Amino acid sequence: MAYARSMVFRNPTVTIEAVAYTNQITKARLVPDTPTQTMRTFGGVDKDRDTTSWTLELAGHQDRGTGGLADALDDAVAAGGTLTVEIQAKAGTGQDKAVVEIVPVPVEFGGEAGEWKLFDQTFEVVDSPTFSQSA
Repeated sequence: MAYARSMVFRNPTVTIEAVAYTNQITKARLVPDTPTQTMRTFGGVDKDRDTTSWTLELAGHQDRGTGGLADALDDAVAAGGTLTVEIQAKAGTGQDKAVVEIVPVPVEFGGEAGEWKLFDQTFEVVDSPTFSQSA
């Protein structure tokens, strides 16, 4: 029997500063990094684990028109500060949700002939994500 809360990341919702960009995003993934240093001595092994830092991987359309995600990210870079991003694994109540503050950076422009004009960017997360269930 399948695990009751298992799901395919098929119909997630993504908002940035409370604006929905779900139809423009193809990837939204939070990635933890916990650096670990290991030193072998004659007496054994010493390990030091650092504090976990997070990044947000986003990919999607390079839409720089009104209401476009790339345009919103460009504007946020110019304004400085951070952006609040909410990712919900599936629309509806009782679904896994993460909220993060990211530092905006510019996204690429252009691409290859005959290909979709997309971006794939990694953003620094300020502090740690807040995980919860949607209401």
